[in-house]
Amino acid sequence: MEQRATERIKAIGAAIESSIIADRRYYHAHPEPSGKEHATSESICGRLDALGVPYRRVAETGVIASVRGTAGASGEACRAIALRCDIDALPVTERTGLPYASEKIGMMHACGHDCHIAMMLGATRILRDLASEFAGEARILFQPAEEISIGSTKMIEAGALDGVDTIYGAHIWSEIDAGLFSCEAGRRMAHTDWFRIDIEGVSAHGSMPHKGVDAIVVGAEMIDALQILVSRDISPFEPAVVTVGEFHGGEARNIMAGSAYLTGTVRTWSDELRRELPSCIEHIAEKTAHTFGAVARVTYEEGNAGLSNDVKCAKRAQLAVAEVLGAEALGKYRGTLSGEDFSEYLRVVPGVFVFIGCRNPEVGASHPQHSCYYDVDESVLAKGSMVAAQYAIDFLQGR
Repeated sequence: MEQRATERIKAIGAAIESSIIADRRYYHAHPEPSGKEHATSESICGRLDALGVPYRRVAETGVIASVRGTAGASGEACRAIALRCDIDALPVTERTGLPYASEKIGMMHACGHDCHIAMMLGATRILRDLASEFAGEARILFQPAEEISIGSTKMIEAGALDGVDTIYGAHIWSEIDAGLFSCEAGRRMAHTDWFRIDIEGVSAHGSMPHKGVDAIVVGAEMIDALQILVSRDISPFEPAVVTVGEFHGGEARNIMAGSAYLTGTVRTWSDELRRELPSCIEHIAEKTAHTFGAVARVTYEEGNAGLSNDVKCAKRAQLAVAEVLGAEALGKYRGTLSGEDFSEYLRVVPGVFVFIGCRNPEVGASHPQHSCYYDVDESVLAKGSMVAAQYAIDFLQGR
């Protein structure tokens, strides 16, 4: 039965590849910000209606669809698996020049979530057509607000994992060659935390700097000092990143700023270092501010935990890739200090998060995630749909 299902997965995947690509291009042209994916959600529901797949709306813009297998006997205890994709875009102005480029200035699918929607709709189509091959439920989660790290928690609160035994997720990834799938066990993505530092100095006339305390100068010194955390205070064998992403201060060109603020992110691999860094950042901020006669207040927000793949689920994912695409499609990737709120699902049920390579300079797919020039090799999209469907069927068949 398993081999027959695999051959049918391949046949359906090949037949719907053009529609998967068309879906990706549609969603790419119509990005929406985190938590406000109303048109995207409406469109997904329309696609599900056309497929005859039942669904419910949750978390304002989230959608949970369900494909139930027909292979089990009535009353038989059945398994349930969740398949998740994210649907939000980023506040980036696209500069790819593609014919299906974003139609919204300042908003872009620069991280591949358009691909995730298209691939998961493709997987839903395959699972619907192969419902006779499995018993139980394949539950498809179209999740909002991943980019602001809160969508998965909202989906869980809405019951997305109720009765679910395991979960599968995937991310199109620019650091891996197109067509390769990375499914290794263990830690794959970093802890993701956030900070803000408010600086209070004393404003003064721009021509009389000695009469005040320049909050911009203090902030600049603080940015330099924070780099010492990674370059000198943390072991070179310990992966970590401290990035200041925003620096705001001043109101006029001839007024020395009396206040300013910085915001940034902290990425760590180990649990121990994650616990240590908040006090380290607070120490640097407060002492630097004190040196210049200013005051600093640090606000630290713990985000998503690091993402780790379950060993058994990772092996099942590797088998699914090999079944559908051949063992040569299994790639190796060391992991990334990027973060993912998929980790919140893994706090509840075991699962796997797969990286799908999309890098191919020959088609212009060579820019990193979040770049205004970001694009993908679309030949990998149907493969992503097929692997997701194979993984789900394997699990529901008891493999």
